[in-house]
Amino acid sequence: MSSSAGYGNSLDSADSVRDNRNRKRAVIASTIGAIIEWYDFGLYSIAAGLVFPSLFFPNSDALAGTLNSFIVFAVGYIARPVGALIFGHFGDRLGRKGALVATILLMGFGTFLVALVPTYQHIGIWGAVILSVLRFLQGLGVGAEWSGAILLSMEWSKPKRRGLFASWPQIGVPMGALFSNLLFGGASLATGSAFMTWGWRIPFAFSAILVMLGLYMRLGLTETPVFREFANAGQVQKLPVIKAIQQHYREIILITLLRMSELSSFIIFTVFVFTIGVQVLHFDRNFILAALLVGLAIECFCVPISGALADRFGRKLMFMIGVAGAGLFSFVYFAGFATASPSLVFLVIALSLIPHGLQYGAEAALITESFSANVRYSGSAVGYQLASILGGGPTPIIATLLFVRDRSGYLIAGYLVLCSIISIIAAAFMRDGHRASRADGA
Repeated sequence: MSSSAGYGNSLDSADSVRDNRNRKRAVIASTIGAIIEWYDFGLYSIAAGLVFPSLFFPNSDALAGTLNSFIVFAVGYIARPVGALIFGHFGDRLGRKGALVATILLMGFGTFLVALVPTYQHIGIWGAVILSVLRFLQGLGVGAEWSGAILLSMEWSKPKRRGLFASWPQIGVPMGALFSNLLFGGASLATGSAFMTWGWRIPFAFSAILVMLGLYMRLGLTETPVFREFANAGQVQKLPVIKAIQQHYREIILITLLRMSELSSFIIFTVFVFTIGVQVLHFDRNFILAALLVGLAIECFCVPISGALADRFGRKLMFMIGVAGAGLFSFVYFAGFATASPSLVFLVIALSLIPHGLQYGAEAALITESFSANVRYSGSAVGYQLASILGGGPTPIIATLLFVRDRSGYLIAGYLVLCSIISIIAAAFMRDGHRASRADGA
């Protein structure tokens, strides 16, 4: 009997070691993959404010060229729900791993080809058309990246740590933006006057190397135990997207509204900042980049801290604190720009992403726990990416139009406050999985 018991214990121990290894691998691979995907997606965000207006819309004045560039920027956000529908279906039908491999390939392809697009000088308006097509491909890829990366990490986690594990891939956004800004700044310094001619293409071309790294890591992953469990039980849905909409249409609508603050504040503080900082106040673009790099680095710490606190105090509470902070800080942000003081401008940029990090770390578990496991990829992806149409793509266009009317930026701050109010109301009606996860892990 003792020998048999010892054998059983050794099997349990081996299973535990294997699960811990798979758990760590899932967190690392999903986080690094998310960083690479958001690096790719973020490159266009920077180029939209710094490079593309003059290269692809040279016959427009500065603000009109920026507006045209942001319209192409919005195409990526319009494509994201389409990607969510397509890859959400496969993520719930065939597994999280396969969908994530496909998304990183699609994103890498769309990003690398931007490095090869001829400008207006060579093929006229067709350069902007090609940019729009590639931006659409980027949007398709990132449309399902978020849900897949979050689920891969969260579904390998222990119940009481779902908030923390779900938050790790969220670092992909600030870290990806950090690297994309760093690469743009490095390319600008290295190529000098040639940056606007060919130097801007380097960060886009570099994405090919990163995508190969991400692909290598994701191919070695093991499917999540949650997916295997409901697949083995015969609970895979034939049309998971349709089932998710039928069962969870209320949650999808709430998530669409929930993300208004998070999306709008991040785009204003990381994309529109170049318009007001470089084109209006005439700060050197490397100065703005440096301040933004500090802000993104700070946010990288805020995201997992928020995820861990969400496990302790609740997802909704941490999320609402971040939302309120983003709305209130927006007035401080534009007041700092109004001084035109380099030190104050640097400070408000560096601090601007703390509230976003608090929202972003908590919302991963808040959103994904709202759906049953067999439609979780589809439901969370559709809700998350529908928000990109409402709160993501239009934001730089709205900000530009508001800035034309009021150069102080306070109208933009008012818009961010409105988005915060919408997000807080939506969050109030969401179910908080915090208590249930703690009970499961007890």
